[in-house]
Amino acid sequence: MADDRPEVLFVCVHNAGRSQMAAALLDLHAAGAVRVRSAGSAPADEVNPAVRAAMDEVGIDLSQQVPTRLATDDVDAADVVVTMGCGDACPVFPGKRYLDWELPDPAGRGVDEVRPIRDEIDRRVRELLTELVPTATL
Repeated sequence: MADDRPEVLFVCVHNAGRSQMAAALLDLHAAGAVRVRSAGSAPADEVNPAVRAAMDEVGIDLSQQVPTRLATDDVDAADVVVTMGCGDACPVFPGKRYLDWELPDPAGRGVDEVRPIRDEIDRRVRELLTELVPTATL
């Protein structure tokens, strides 16, 4: 049986901050209506601790998430590829929708500085979700 759900791939260099937050927030809000993945071209060893703390504050546990390496197959499978304003090189495939969200990098920032980044990502994720799944209730 074919899976008709749209797939979104969030990409950032280290896959330890912005892309992890975006994937978790979209997964939460989409409630299964969208397939969500994230990856990076040079993945870090772990998700940024300040990012984990900021996401814990909104009830999302990233403690089990591990940054993953971006593969061409990831991009090929996605309907929408969102780069997180980090200048990451990403394979380009015809028929894919590409978005670049210019956002501050949470690396080296404390949780107080990560919260506004998280909140802006959440706003953009909700907007994207209403485009992908117009019947989604937020």
